Amino acid sequence: MNYRLRDAAFGRQRYWGEPIPVYYKDGIPHTLDASELPLVLPEIDKFQPTESGEPPLARATDWKYKGEYDYESTTMPGWAGSSWYFLRYMDANNKNEFVSKEAVNYWEQVDFYLGGAEHATGHLLYVRFWTKFLHDLGLIPFGEPAKKLINQGMIQGVSAFVYRVNGSKKFVSDGLKESYETTPLHVDISIAPNHILDIDAFKIWREDFKEAEFILEDGIYKCGSEVEKMSKSKYNVVNPDDIIEEYGADTLRLYEMFLGPLEQSKPWSTQGINGVHNFLRRWWRMYHSKEGNFMLSDEAPSAAEWKILHKTIKKVEEDVERFSFNTTVSAFMICVNELTDLKCNKRAILEPLVVLISPYAPHFAEELWQLLGHAESVTQAAFPEWKQEYLVENEFEYPVSINGKVKFKINLSLQLNKEEVEKSVLSSEEMSKFISGTPKKVIVVPGRIVNVVT
Repeated sequence: MNYRLRDAAFGRQRYWGEPIPVYYKDGIPHTLDASELPLVLPEIDKFQPTESGEPPLARATDWKYKGEYDYESTTMPGWAGSSWYFLRYMDANNKNEFVSKEAVNYWEQVDFYLGGAEHATGHLLYVRFWTKFLHDLGLIPFGEPAKKLINQGMIQGVSAFVYRVNGSKKFVSDGLKESYETTPLHVDISIAPNHILDIDAFKIWREDFKEAEFILEDGIYKCGSEVEKMSKSKYNVVNPDDIIEEYGADTLRLYEMFLGPLEQSKPWSTQGINGVHNFLRRWWRMYHSKEGNFMLSDEAPSAAEWKILHKTIKKVEEDVERFSFNTTVSAFMICVNELTDLKCNKRAILEPLVVLISPYAPHFAEELWQLLGHAESVTQAAFPEWKQEYLVENEFEYPVSINGKVKFKINLSLQLNKEEVEKSVLSSEEMSKFISGTPKKVIVVPGRIVNVVT
């Protein structure tokens, strides 16, 4: 494997950081001997560059190799030290070596590493390089720093643009810009909700545009849009505090997970956040009466309710192992819809669901847990376990076709034979709405369909 270490990115023009153990003799760099390490940062009067533009370490007085040769004045970046800290943490008090063989053989690699894709070109590149280097020297027993790595995708911003007509103070709406020669300019997304420009706010936002004129489209100014990296320079940064203020922290957490797979980059959009917020409201209503009073039943759950609970536990457990959090949120939504249809308010079902959602919506779960009568935090509760016995299919929803067209569906036990299925279908209330008397023929395919010919 080839590595390209970026020397220009390694040297930092600042004080805080490991000093690079290099000195210059006649303009030629020389490295310190291992016996002369560590090189300690000197005392300086200011943590700022010198007046001539040199790094802060150049301010140090009497900080020379053997009192004669200048040290390198740049320092290492933050990820230089962090590239081996995980090894030092294994044996932090060892004064003879950076880690003993006993400690490194016990702790071994990092089990799981989660970092952004951009992080990979800085810290991760070097931690892998140095791990392989130390492994080649025989100092550690592994050549990779982590057993498992996931680079989470970037949350991208949706930028808004206005189009300035070249050589003028006029701005033309997005749908009309093809008729003009224009220059696109980023505009703060906070003054362009749903990509409709607030013209008065725009004039206040940019003093030099307070006299601007606008060529409108259907009476409004429509901004252009583009998915880009979130950046202050592009004015497309979304402040999470604003989202939390309106919807709450748990809605924000769930929505970010719901946006898509963990590893993929995703454009930020609030178009679906209301759906996630309403989902939490529906979950909350399962524990309360129509009047808003907390009210659960100690009645034994039905087989269908047990199945929904254990199906959800199993799905969430599998998704956690795959880091598939977006599908976990989907599973929660399906669960709430199914239990709401059954009008379920059974404590045996709804209590373990609070523990199940607690890692995803902790504030929401904590409040429900207290309402359930628990003095300790929900974080102290044992995570629920699914049981196969509740997932065995013992019923089937038969589609009932009359003269070739499906008219209704009916749930029947899979233990029934053909004659029992036929009898149950013909005697059902639904069938009486479509036929009277005895049909000419009834065809039953167990576990599949019922066809009735009149």
